[in-house]
Amino acid sequence: MITRPAGAVTLLAIALGLGAAAASGGYGGGHGPIEPNPCKGELSELLLCPDLQMAPPSEMYATSGHGRVLLNATNNVESRGEGPLEVRGERVGKRKMEVEQVIHTSNGKKRLFDTHANLVFYEVPGLGSYWKFRQAARFELWTINSQGDAKKRVRTGPKLNYCFRDLERTEPSAKSPPGPVYPACSQDPAKKGRTLGTSVGWSDIYPSGYYQNWVNVKGMSGCFLFIHRADPLNDLYENKEGNNTGEARVQLPPTKKGKIRDC
Repeated sequence: MITRPAGAVTLLAIALGLGAAAASGGYGGGHGPIEPNPCKGELSELLLCPDLQMAPPSEMYATSGHGRVLLNATNNVESRGEGPLEVRGERVGKRKMEVEQVIHTSNGKKRLFDTHANLVFYEVPGLGSYWKFRQAARFELWTINSQGDAKKRVRTGPKLNYCFRDLERTEPSAKSPPGPVYPACSQDPAKKGRTLGTSVGWSDIYPSGYYQNWVNVKGMSGCFLFIHRADPLNDLYENKEGNNTGEARVQLPPTKKGKIRDC
């Protein structure tokens, strides 16, 4: 947790027109649904809360080998809220930082909220290690019921850790900065703290061939829902929590040439 003098926190709350209780960190999140969510409570008119969305899986193909059949896909974590998604980590271990979420306000200031999230110094083979947000997103394969809705999750992929960065401006608007604000992940193992984020209208995108961008679908046969889910543990505060998934129907197994068919 980022420590701050209690007096400074109270003064910040007063400057924002908030009570001391709101400044005390009483909105802490955690694994599972976040309650209470400051983006839904008394601060909602003041806070410019983020909204993470996930584009449907794209550029899908299958590869086989080593006893596996991997469904690869490009994933696109989109920032579409009133303000950016921003997190601030502070070092608590050799390869770990604890995280507070930074939420911008309508009067140009910032508020910090406790979370149970972490940054980890995570190795990507062939590229090195990076400070990434743990459990930022997840790849999932679901069975489908007779109405065509997701029924049961049967597989998950290993890809969980993301940078949160401004890679591509995918939905330009007045809220969207014309240039990147949040850079790529740091590779400095000595960092004591690190800020990650994605601006409104920007995306953090990883191509289908990127490390761990897959689900193992060996032995699966039939029509399934392939889901990309942002913030699967609900560690982040958002103004909308029900739109964190992008999905595509896939017919399995893939063709002999690795093509993924719709169903």
